[in-house]
Amino acid sequence: MKLFLDTSVLLAAAGSTTGASRAVIDMGQSQHWGLLTSRYCVEELTRNLAKLNAAAPAAWKNHLHPRLTIVRDTLVHNQPLLFAKTKDRPILITALAEQCDVLLTLDQHDFGAFLNRRVYELWIRTPAGFLEHERDQGQLTLNDLRL
Repeated sequence: MKLFLDTSVLLAAAGSTTGASRAVIDMGQSQHWGLLTSRYCVEELTRNLAKLNAAAPAAWKNHLHPRLTIVRDTLVHNQPLLFAKTKDRPILITALAEQCDVLLTLDQHDFGAFLNRRVYELWIRTPAGFLEHERDQGQLTLNDLRL
C-alpha cells in the first residue's frame, strides 16, 4: 500500500514521538507501506520545522526523512479535479499521479470536506483515521498500534 504524507503529518511526526502521524512512519516498513511525500511538502516542512520543539530537526533528519520516498511534484492531472485550494492542489495531484492508495493529512481546513472520502481512487484520511480503518479491516492488531 502506498501512502502519501502531507506536510501537516510530517510536522506532527517530527514534533512528537507519540501519536498517529509518528506511528504511521514507525510502522511503515513492518506493514510494507510505501511512505511517500513530495519536494513541495519537504520544502514547506523545512520552513516550519523551527517552530516546533528543539528535538524536531534531528527527528526529521535522523528518524523520519530516511524512511520516506520523496517524489517530484506533479502540477496537472489528466481528469477533472474539483479542488479549489490552490496551495494544496499540488499535494493532491502528486498523490494521484504517484498512484497512492491514501493521502494522509491533518489539514482539516483545506481537506476537511474530503476526509474519509475518495478522490478518484485515492482515499483521504487523517493518520488516526487510517490506522483505525486498518485495524477495523483486520490489517492491524492492538499490538501493532502504539497510540
